[in-house]
Amino acid sequence: MTKRTASKYKLDRRMGENIWGRPKSPVNRRDYGPGQHGQRRKGKLSDYGIQLRAKQKLKGYYGDVTEKQFKRAYKEAAAMKGDTSQNLIGLLEQRLDMVVYRAKFTPTIFSARQLVSHGHIRVNGVKCNVASRKVVPGDVVSLSDKAKEMLLVIEAQSLPERDIPEYVTPDGTDKVSFVRIPTLDEVPYPVTMEPNLVVEFYSR
Repeated sequence: MTKRTASKYKLDRRMGENIWGRPKSPVNRRDYGPGQHGQRRKGKLSDYGIQLRAKQKLKGYYGDVTEKQFKRAYKEAAAMKGDTSQNLIGLLEQRLDMVVYRAKFTPTIFSARQLVSHGHIRVNGVKCNVASRKVVPGDVVSLSDKAKEMLLVIEAQSLPERDIPEYVTPDGTDKVSFVRIPTLDEVPYPVTMEPNLVVEFYSR
């Protein structure tokens, strides 16, 4: 399991954006970077800096996946037919932890990953504890009986801050079907993501 040791909201402050659209984000109160000199850090970025920032933001949004996993996803996307940036988004949205998050089984991508790693998620009725598992169209993702009663899950399903996207179809409150691989414009990002810059970063 990949662990995130730094504060998840530090990314929001570093980027100056509310990456996950959460009401508790510190950016809602102050939009400058963390640290003593955070307010003085805004300067003109180089092309490399812009590309790196886009990569950090996208990578962070998906739960700050490891560089190894993220680069592997890029290489797979580049080897596929079609637009590499669209392919990359599709692959990231197919991660099991992201489908759990999209289904509103948890309030954050980090708690979604934890729910998976603790064995509370079923894929087509079979327990899976691998957060990076690829979910394919037609797969059914559901909660374990124990997870259905968790306060975290119950509260997440009532949160008004985000909706379940059309490519994830709910069946009651404990089960969803992954209908199709989404395109970039279908993914409900709270902020603008630029996967084309990520492709440029890795293509250097």
